[in-house]
Amino acid sequence: MKVVFDCRYTRIGRHDGISRYTAGLVTALAELHPVTMLISDERQLDMLPDLPWEKISAPTSPREPLVALQVNALHPDVVFTPMQTMGTFGRAYPLALTVHDLIYYSNPTPPREFGWPLRALWRLYHLSWWPQRWLLNRADAVVTVSETTKQLVEEHRLTTRPIVVVRNAADALDETDEGVGVSTDSAGDAAQPRAKSLVYMGSFMPYKNVETLVKGMTLLPDYELHLMSSVRDADRQRLIALAPSANLVFHNGASDSEYAAEIDRATALVSASLEEGFGIPLVESMSRGTPVVVSDIPVFREIGGEATLYFAPRDAIAFARAVVRLEDPAEWTSRSDASRSQAKRFSWGSSAEALLVLLQGLAHSPVRR
Repeated sequence: MKVVFDCRYTRIGRHDGISRYTAGLVTALAELHPVTMLISDERQLDMLPDLPWEKISAPTSPREPLVALQVNALHPDVVFTPMQTMGTFGRAYPLALTVHDLIYYSNPTPPREFGWPLRALWRLYHLSWWPQRWLLNRADAVVTVSETTKQLVEEHRLTTRPIVVVRNAADALDETDEGVGVSTDSAGDAAQPRAKSLVYMGSFMPYKNVETLVKGMTLLPDYELHLMSSVRDADRQRLIALAPSANLVFHNGASDSEYAAEIDRATALVSASLEEGFGIPLVESMSRGTPVVVSDIPVFREIGGEATLYFAPRDAIAFARAVVRLEDPAEWTSRSDASRSQAKRFSWGSSAEALLVLLQGLAHSPVRR
């Protein structure tokens, strides 16, 4: 069975969420079965495992609607793509594509860094479900990264194709910045006392609801909130003005080693997100024994289970109260131990096993159009 894995969404230099999903999953899948990677830029190979590869046009190319004609020439038995936008016209192979979330239907504000033409198209696309339905029904199967996203796809009747969950996972954070991840079994010192420090890893998009965390920090005067991601000056100033007394530390982008160090000294990792497709930072933190305090949304319940403390998404007081619960050493230690156990449920190996079962089934089935 010739498996072709679309790696064209791999970022150059540093992974984003889709890129990390691609690299983690293709690496684990290749340990189970031979894989040929599709790339569009040879610099992507620096972020991918050493596997056979073929170069085709980029997913942003005008040629994308007809990209299947390029892929047909490789004679694949089955193709997997980590996005839902791969062109399908003229394809002669079974195809499984991926839906990560449906966030922008309920939170349609486009990324602030987009220019106005792209922002307008973004909003237009998310005004209706039919473009998504059309894309998904052009494939033979649909993959989602969580049970929560699968349920949403089913609820909105977005596809008649089989839906299989191939969960996201988290890489071991690199403490040396030399490309070799540390073992999460030994990473982090779970012993108290911890600094009165909270860590947020994520963007500053409206649905991330960072404002609730910032407001809650006014009720936690002894704590610092470390915001790890790159931040626009406008967002930084807006959050500072929202709660001038809050102790906010903007890292404006952090290496894996810096991120790991902040998690290892923190009382908790926190998020007030209103909606997510998964939640990799939760797994990263739990795997290191640092408890998690997050908004009570379905996907966070799926990931955090009983190990995690939850609060109503827009309730800054409830957020602060949940953090204060961790000041009890027994509570913190119990949550830390439970977090490590919960994190073991998410691995690229188990995700690759689920994907391989799907691909084997598709490879022996007629192509659906």
